[in-house]
Amino acid sequence: MAKLYFRYSAMNAGKSTAMLQVAHNYEEQGQQVRLFTAAIDDRYGVGKVTSRLGPQRDVETFGPDTNFLTEIDKVACVLVDEAQFLSTEQVVQLHQLAQIKGVPVICYGLRTDFRGMPFPGSAYLLALADDIEELKNICTCGKKATMNIRVDDSGKRIRDGEQISIGGNESYRQACGRCFYQG
Repeated sequence: MAKLYFRYSAMNAGKSTAMLQVAHNYEEQGQQVRLFTAAIDDRYGVGKVTSRLGPQRDVETFGPDTNFLTEIDKVACVLVDEAQFLSTEQVVQLHQLAQIKGVPVICYGLRTDFRGMPFPGSAYLLALADDIEELKNICTCGKKATMNIRVDDSGKRIRDGEQISIGGNESYRQACGRCFYQG
């Protein structure tokens, strides 16, 4: 039986690397996969999944108008990076894709934003996913990182602002809960 999987973590835990590895494993066995990332994520160019370790791959993008049910035919697996940017309707579509069409779907993304608030896509993935796994990372203090902190150009913490601001290591840090609240 196909499932909807949600693999989440704080920033910099290797979500994109893990997704690229899963795609490689399927393709090495001669199976077709479809990979997606959020169209708004242009850090390395639109339609690119890039690992901090170096591997990069061109992939399809999803935006607000993407309908996964009408765009996906029978493939071995669907992989979605930056899944926090999925709409609630798209999460339902991906769940239906797994449950009705029998296509496994693995989503990778953040659970919460820099304020500790859930992204709508992540909240629905936590509610509907058949299998949920936290990918581990560590805080600068050495404890498990579960939160994200947004910083400005000088490294000073930003506590207010729009939920979505695309950025990488120059804009975000991972933190444990204690450092998140004390920082």
